[in-house]
Amino acid sequence: MATNDIRRTQLERVLKKHNYQESALLEILHSAQEIYGYLDRNLLMDIAGSLNLPPSHVYGVTTFYSFFKMKKPGQHIVTACLGTACYVKGVEQIVAAIEKEFNLKRGGSTADGKLSLLFTRCIGACAMAPAVVLDDQVIGKATKEIVIEKIKNVLEGTKDESV
Repeated sequence: MATNDIRRTQLERVLKKHNYQESALLEILHSAQEIYGYLDRNLLMDIAGSLNLPPSHVYGVTTFYSFFKMKKPGQHIVTACLGTACYVKGVEQIVAAIEKEFNLKRGGSTADGKLSLLFTRCIGACAMAPAVVLDDQVIGKATKEIVIEKIKNVLEGTKDESV
């Protein structure tokens, strides 16, 4: 990590706040992701060294939780809920339509880096299934048509008050 990077200074404050304790690893990883946007290999190695932990331990914790991103996400993020209610109500068809419409693979980003398609096990909106999150807005009772239209609006910079 570059030592003159303002983000590293912010991370150092977080590490100090938690006294470089292994027990604070999850909180430190959450903070690091907020600061950097994602957790790449070099950042994980830096955190492991700062906490005097084996890199395999930090990597294991990071990959265990689906919240953590290890690749730089796109400018806009679509997160599909794969919980039971959403799955049963057809979220897979929505995901397939997003992949086709935007030439996007699951877990990946578009070639221009404007859109990423991610997944989570549950967003806690089962009554609104199927649910998809576009950036930080939940689209409940989603259909492929509605989701694709909202994604297009976001990519075009159109303000969509109905999200």
